[in-house]
Amino acid sequence: MEQVRSLPPEQQQQVLDFAAFLRQKAPLPTKQRTPGLHKNTAYWMADEFDAPLPDQFWLGEA
Repeated sequence: MEQVRSLPPEQQQQVLDFAAFLRQKAPLPTKQRTPGLHKNTAYWMADEFDAPLPDQFWLGEA
């Protein structure tokens, strides 16, 4: 957005026009939710699901 704001108004309009073109070209699909779709599906949750994540996860360390 910062790059777009730094453009002259005419080029900003070109960016907006291109974004509108892309939106028309590939509209986002709308999905209807189906309640109970997977109600008979077996699932499990790990025992440590609620355990805090280690610092390595948050710091991006391997």
